[in-house]
Amino acid sequence: MTDTLVLIRRCLDSLRNSEKKVAKCVLGDPGAVITSSITELAEKAGTSEPTVIRFCRKLGLGGYMELRLNLARDLPSAQYIFENVSASDSLAGIAGKILTAHREAISNTLNRLDLDGLEAAVKALQSARRIEFYGLGGSAIVARDAHHKFFRLGIPCVAYDDPHMQVMSAALLSSEDVAVVISHTGSTKDIIDSAKVARNSGATVIGILGSENAPLLKFCEIALSVHSQEAALRLAPMTSRLVQLAIVDVLFVTVAMKDFNVTKERLDRVKRSLVDKRY
Repeated sequence: MTDTLVLIRRCLDSLRNSEKKVAKCVLGDPGAVITSSITELAEKAGTSEPTVIRFCRKLGLGGYMELRLNLARDLPSAQYIFENVSASDSLAGIAGKILTAHREAISNTLNRLDLDGLEAAVKALQSARRIEFYGLGGSAIVARDAHHKFFRLGIPCVAYDDPHMQVMSAALLSSEDVAVVISHTGSTKDIIDSAKVARNSGATVIGILGSENAPLLKFCEIALSVHSQEAALRLAPMTSRLVQLAIVDVLFVTVAMKDFNVTKERLDRVKRSLVDKRY
Protein backbone atom coordinates (compact mmCIF):
# COMPACT_ATOMS: atom_id res chain seq x y z
CA MET A 1 0.00 0.00 0.00
CA THR A 2 1.52 3.32 -1.08
CA ASP A 3 2.23 5.86 1.63
CA THR A 4 -0.18 8.80 1.27
CA LEU A 5 2.53 11.47 1.33
CA VAL A 6 4.56 9.59 -1.30
CA LEU A 7 1.43 9.36 -3.46
CA ILE A 8 0.85 13.11 -3.17
CA ARG A 9 4.42 13.89 -4.22
CA ARG A 10 4.07 11.61 -7.25
CA CYS A 11 0.86 13.33 -8.34
CA LEU A 12 2.04 16.92 -7.87
CA ASP A 13 2.84 17.60 -11.53
CA SER A 14 -0.60 16.42 -12.66
CA LEU A 15 -2.50 18.68 -10.27
CA ARG A 16 -4.09 22.03 -11.06
CA ASN A 17 -2.57 25.07 -9.36
CA SER A 18 -5.43 25.26 -6.86
CA GLU A 19 -5.04 21.56 -6.06
CA LYS A 20 -1.28 22.02 -5.62
CA LYS A 21 -2.02 24.52 -2.87
CA VAL A 22 -3.94 21.79 -1.01
CA ALA A 23 -1.12 19.31 -1.64
CA LYS A 24 1.47 21.69 -0.20
CA CYS A 25 -0.62 22.22 2.93
CA VAL A 26 -0.95 18.47 3.44
CA LEU A 27 2.75 17.84 2.83
CA GLY A 28 3.71 20.76 5.05
CA ASP A 29 1.77 19.59 8.11
CA PRO A 30 0.05 16.23 7.60
CA GLY A 31 -0.57 15.86 11.32
CA ALA A 32 -2.72 18.99 11.34
CA VAL A 33 -4.86 17.64 8.50
CA ILE A 34 -5.86 14.65 10.63
CA THR A 35 -7.58 16.97 13.11
CA SER A 36 -8.84 19.60 10.64
CA SER A 37 -12.21 19.88 8.96
CA ILE A 38 -12.42 20.25 5.19
CA THR A 39 -13.35 23.91 5.69
CA GLU A 40 -10.25 24.54 7.77
CA LEU A 41 -7.94 22.92 5.23
CA ALA A 42 -9.54 24.83 2.35
CA GLU A 43 -9.09 28.14 4.15
CA LYS A 44 -5.50 27.35 5.08
CA ALA A 45 -4.72 26.47 1.46
CA GLY A 46 -6.56 29.51 0.13
CA THR A 47 -8.90 27.36 -1.95
CA SER A 48 -12.42 25.96 -1.66
CA GLU A 49 -13.99 22.81 -0.25
CA PRO A 50 -14.78 21.44 -3.76
CA THR A 51 -11.09 21.89 -4.64
CA VAL A 52 -10.10 19.80 -1.61
CA ILE A 53 -12.52 17.08 -2.72
CA ARG A 54 -11.14 17.16 -6.29
CA PHE A 55 -7.63 16.87 -4.88
CA CYS A 56 -8.64 13.79 -2.88
CA ARG A 57 -10.19 12.17 -5.94
CA LYS A 58 -7.07 12.88 -8.01
CA LEU A 59 -5.30 10.66 -5.46
CA GLY A 60 -7.87 7.92 -6.05
CA LEU A 61 -9.58 8.53 -2.70
CA GLY A 62 -13.30 8.63 -2.06
CA GLY A 63 -13.16 11.96 -0.25
CA TYR A 64 -11.60 14.04 2.48
CA MET A 65 -12.38 11.61 5.29
CA GLU A 66 -10.46 8.87 3.50
CA LEU A 67 -7.49 11.21 3.14
CA ARG A 68 -7.50 11.87 6.88
CA LEU A 69 -7.83 8.19 7.70
CA ASN A 70 -4.94 7.31 5.42
CA LEU A 71 -2.74 9.99 6.93
CA ALA A 72 -3.58 8.76 10.42
CA ARG A 73 -2.63 5.27 9.33
CA ASP A 74 0.64 6.33 7.73
CA LEU A 75 2.01 8.78 10.30
CA PRO A 76 4.06 6.89 12.89
CA SER A 77 3.09 9.24 15.69
CA ALA A 78 -0.65 8.98 15.08
CA GLN A 79 -2.67 7.87 18.12
CA TYR A 80 -5.83 5.91 17.41
CA ILE A 81 -7.29 5.40 20.87
CA PHE A 82 -6.73 8.51 22.95
CA GLU A 83 -4.47 11.54 22.98
CA ASN A 84 -1.01 10.93 24.51
CA VAL A 85 -1.82 7.38 25.66
CA SER A 86 0.71 4.73 24.69
CA ALA A 87 0.81 0.96 25.07
CA SER A 88 3.55 1.27 27.69
CA ASP A 89 1.44 3.38 30.07
CA SER A 90 0.35 1.88 33.37
CA LEU A 91 -3.29 1.73 34.44
CA ALA A 92 -2.71 4.71 36.74
CA GLY A 93 -1.03 6.59 33.88
CA ILE A 94 -3.89 5.92 31.46
CA ALA A 95 -6.50 6.93 34.05
CA GLY A 96 -4.60 10.09 34.85
CA LYS A 97 -4.25 11.14 31.20
CA ILE A 98 -7.89 10.49 30.35
CA LEU A 99 -9.34 12.22 33.41
CA THR A 100 -6.97 15.16 33.01
CA ALA A 101 -8.04 15.53 29.37
CA HIS A 102 -11.69 15.49 30.44
CA ARG A 103 -11.06 18.14 33.07
CA GLU A 104 -9.16 20.36 30.66
CA ALA A 105 -11.87 20.04 28.00
CA ILE A 106 -14.58 21.10 30.46
CA SER A 107 -12.42 24.00 31.68
CA ASN A 108 -11.60 25.16 28.14
CA THR A 109 -15.26 25.06 27.15
CA LEU A 110 -16.27 27.05 30.22
CA ASN A 111 -13.63 29.71 29.56
CA ARG A 112 -14.57 30.08 25.89
CA LEU A 113 -18.33 29.52 26.07
CA ASP A 114 -20.37 31.94 23.98
CA LEU A 115 -22.84 33.20 26.58
CA ASP A 116 -24.84 35.17 24.01
CA GLY A 117 -25.23 32.05 21.90
CA LEU A 118 -26.16 30.06 24.99
CA GLU A 119 -28.83 32.59 25.96
CA ALA A 120 -30.24 32.56 22.43
CA ALA A 121 -30.38 28.76 22.51
CA VAL A 122 -32.17 28.77 25.86
CA LYS A 123 -34.80 31.23 24.60
CA ALA A 124 -35.39 29.17 21.46
CA LEU A 125 -35.74 25.92 23.42
CA GLN A 126 -37.99 27.47 26.04
CA SER A 127 -40.47 28.80 23.49
CA ALA A 128 -40.32 25.84 21.07
CA ARG A 129 -43.50 24.07 20.09
CA ARG A 130 -41.40 20.97 19.41
CA ILE A 131 -37.72 20.07 19.79
CA GLU A 132 -35.90 17.48 17.71
CA PHE A 133 -32.41 16.25 18.58
CA TYR A 134 -30.25 14.87 15.77
CA GLY A 135 -27.01 12.94 16.23
CA LEU A 136 -25.16 10.15 14.45
CA GLY A 137 -22.66 7.65 15.79
CA GLY A 138 -21.24 8.77 19.13
CA SER A 139 -23.25 11.98 19.00
CA ALA A 140 -26.46 9.94 18.84
CA ILE A 141 -25.90 9.02 22.48
CA VAL A 142 -25.83 12.71 23.36
CA ALA A 143 -29.02 13.33 21.35
CA ARG A 144 -30.81 10.55 23.23
CA ASP A 145 -29.59 11.94 26.55
CA ALA A 146 -30.95 15.37 25.60
CA HIS A 147 -34.34 13.86 24.78
CA HIS A 148 -34.28 11.92 28.06
CA LYS A 149 -33.97 15.22 29.91
CA PHE A 150 -36.05 17.69 27.93
CA PHE A 151 -39.23 15.62 27.57
CA ARG A 152 -39.65 15.92 31.35
CA LEU A 153 -40.25 19.63 30.93
CA GLY A 154 -43.46 18.92 29.06
CA ILE A 155 -42.06 20.09 25.72
CA PRO A 156 -42.84 17.63 22.90
CA CYS A 157 -39.46 16.35 21.72
CA VAL A 158 -37.78 13.39 20.07
CA ALA A 159 -34.27 12.16 19.23
CA TYR A 160 -33.43 10.66 15.84
CA ASP A 161 -30.20 8.84 15.02
CA ASP A 162 -31.26 7.62 11.58
CA PRO A 163 -30.47 10.07 8.75
CA HIS A 164 -33.60 9.15 6.78
CA MET A 165 -35.85 9.71 9.79
CA GLN A 166 -34.05 12.98 10.48
CA VAL A 167 -34.66 14.52 7.08
CA MET A 168 -38.26 13.28 6.87
CA SER A 169 -39.09 14.71 10.26
CA ALA A 170 -37.09 17.90 9.61
CA ALA A 171 -39.19 18.51 6.49
CA LEU A 172 -42.28 18.75 8.70
CA LEU A 173 -40.87 21.32 11.12
CA SER A 174 -41.97 24.95 11.17
CA SER A 175 -40.77 28.31 12.46
CA GLU A 176 -42.17 27.37 15.87
CA ASP A 177 -39.84 24.38 16.19
CA VAL A 178 -36.20 23.83 17.10
CA ALA A 179 -33.75 21.24 15.76
CA VAL A 180 -30.63 20.61 17.85
CA VAL A 181 -27.91 19.00 15.73
CA ILE A 182 -24.96 17.45 17.55
CA SER A 183 -21.68 16.64 15.79
CA HIS A 184 -18.08 16.70 16.97
CA THR A 185 -16.63 16.94 13.45
CA GLY A 186 -19.40 19.11 12.03
CA SER A 187 -18.56 17.65 8.64
CA THR A 188 -20.67 14.49 8.42
CA LYS A 189 -22.75 14.74 5.24
CA ASP A 190 -25.92 13.18 6.67
CA ILE A 191 -26.09 15.46 9.70
CA ILE A 192 -25.42 18.50 7.48
CA ASP A 193 -28.27 17.40 5.20
CA SER A 194 -30.60 17.09 8.21
CA ALA A 195 -29.69 20.57 9.45
CA LYS A 196 -30.19 22.01 5.97
CA VAL A 197 -33.68 20.50 5.63
CA ALA A 198 -34.64 21.73 9.11
CA ARG A 199 -33.40 25.24 8.32
CA ASN A 200 -35.26 25.29 4.99
CA SER A 201 -38.43 24.30 6.85
CA GLY A 202 -38.11 27.43 8.95
CA ALA A 203 -37.00 25.76 12.18
CA THR A 204 -34.37 27.30 14.44
CA VAL A 205 -31.28 25.11 14.15
CA ILE A 206 -28.97 24.93 17.16
CA GLY A 207 -25.61 23.24 16.61
CA ILE A 208 -23.48 21.68 19.34
CA LEU A 209 -20.18 21.41 17.49
CA GLY A 210 -16.57 20.46 18.17
CA SER A 211 -15.20 23.10 15.82
CA GLU A 212 -15.80 26.80 15.33
CA ASN A 213 -15.13 26.40 11.62
CA ALA A 214 -17.09 23.34 10.51
CA PRO A 215 -19.24 22.94 7.36
CA LEU A 216 -22.30 22.29 9.54
CA LEU A 217 -22.00 25.84 10.90
CA LYS A 218 -23.49 27.23 7.66
CA PHE A 219 -26.89 25.77 8.53
CA CYS A 220 -26.94 26.60 12.25
CA GLU A 221 -28.70 29.75 13.36
CA ILE A 222 -27.12 29.29 16.81
CA ALA A 223 -23.79 27.49 17.27
CA LEU A 224 -22.34 26.28 20.57
CA SER A 225 -18.77 25.07 20.21
CA VAL A 226 -17.22 22.63 22.66
CA HIS A 227 -13.47 22.76 23.06
CA SER A 228 -11.86 19.35 23.10
CA GLN A 229 -8.46 18.44 21.70
CA GLU A 230 -9.77 15.01 20.76
CA ALA A 231 -9.12 14.20 17.12
CA ALA A 232 -12.09 13.36 14.95
CA LEU A 233 -10.64 9.99 13.93
CA ARG A 234 -10.59 8.25 17.31
CA LEU A 235 -12.14 4.80 17.47
CA ALA A 236 -14.75 6.12 19.91
CA PRO A 237 -15.59 9.66 21.05
CA MET A 238 -14.56 10.28 24.65
CA THR A 239 -13.65 13.80 25.70
CA SER A 240 -15.81 15.42 23.02
CA ARG A 241 -18.84 13.39 24.07
CA LEU A 242 -18.36 14.39 27.71
CA VAL A 243 -18.32 18.10 26.85
CA GLN A 244 -21.34 17.73 24.57
CA LEU A 245 -23.24 16.12 27.45
CA ALA A 246 -22.20 18.98 29.73
CA ILE A 247 -23.55 21.56 27.25
CA VAL A 248 -26.86 19.65 27.10
CA ASP A 249 -27.00 19.72 30.92
CA VAL A 250 -26.43 23.48 30.94
CA LEU A 251 -29.21 24.02 28.41
CA PHE A 252 -31.62 21.72 30.26
CA VAL A 253 -31.09 23.24 33.70
CA THR A 254 -31.25 26.81 32.39
CA VAL A 255 -34.48 26.16 30.49
CA ALA A 256 -35.92 24.41 33.54
CA MET A 257 -35.06 27.32 35.83
CA LYS A 258 -36.76 29.89 33.59
CA ASP A 259 -40.15 28.80 34.94
CA PHE A 260 -39.15 27.03 38.11
CA ASN A 261 -42.60 26.55 39.66
CA VAL A 262 -44.03 24.84 36.57
CA THR A 263 -40.87 22.79 36.10
CA LYS A 264 -40.84 21.69 39.74
CA GLU A 265 -44.42 20.46 39.51
CA ARG A 266 -43.73 18.52 36.31
CA LEU A 267 -40.54 16.94 37.60
CA ASP A 268 -42.33 15.97 40.79
CA ARG A 269 -45.03 14.20 38.76
CA VAL A 270 -42.34 12.33 36.83
CA LYS A 271 -40.63 11.23 40.05
CA ARG A 272 -43.92 10.05 41.56
CA SER A 273 -44.64 7.99 38.46
CA LEU A 274 -41.47 6.02 39.16
CA VAL A 275 -42.29 5.12 42.75
CA ASP A 276 -43.87 1.78 41.88
CA LYS A 277 -40.94 0.90 39.62
CA ARG A 278 -38.58 0.56 42.59
CA TYR A 279 -38.39 -1.73 45.60
